[in-house]
Amino acid sequence: MKHMTMQSRAKVRQDGASTRAGLLDAAGGVFAELGFDRATAKEIAIRAQTNAAAVNYYFGGIQALYEEVLVEAHRRIVNYDDLSQALTGSQRPEEKLQRLFTLLVKVLRADARDAWPVKIIVRELISPTPHIERLRREELDPKKSLVIGVVAEIMGADPDDPLVGHAAFSVMSPCFMLMVAGTRLSEIVPALGPVMTNDDTLVERLVRFALGGLIGLGGCASGKER
Repeated sequence: MKHMTMQSRAKVRQDGASTRAGLLDAAGGVFAELGFDRATAKEIAIRAQTNAAAVNYYFGGIQALYEEVLVEAHRRIVNYDDLSQALTGSQRPEEKLQRLFTLLVKVLRADARDAWPVKIIVRELISPTPHIERLRREELDPKKSLVIGVVAEIMGADPDDPLVGHAAFSVMSPCFMLMVAGTRLSEIVPALGPVMTNDDTLVERLVRFALGGLIGLGGCASGKER
């Protein structure tokens, strides 16, 4: 009897984890299509094939679910561990920059950009909600620190120098455009399409362009000769 009870509890936990995961994926699709303001727990539950009360039970409400979805979306686009592996270690900073662009370009040009994780982050960028704090704290800030570290290393500057932040923004801007504009970019600038420019070539050019700017700005950082 005790063995059966333990099996039953394990089954309940497994079913609960499956229901939670199903809600998260369903919510990602709904939020990506409708936005936070128009999404409902009922629609999410229908897509997840469960009842609307499950949203409160597993997440504590639709706002908390949205925050969880934002975090999960960014994690699926670029995982912190993958980014850390690419940007830390004894490699030359130029190699780290190349790894950064390789990681991002392959994700943002892949079929995965049509999935809900990219769509919901794009929607949040274009139509910001007040619910970004958890995403910023758990995903954006730690990943930003890694990128800032590489940029500062290339510039030979202090990571806290405001110029390093400006430079990091310039480095990341092409990736933001790939995320937001997607295939529209290749319609406007055909040379950016995958037929004319494959991933490796695009990465090489982004790296060269970024390095030129970062090296040029390095001498302007605080405490250096101007």
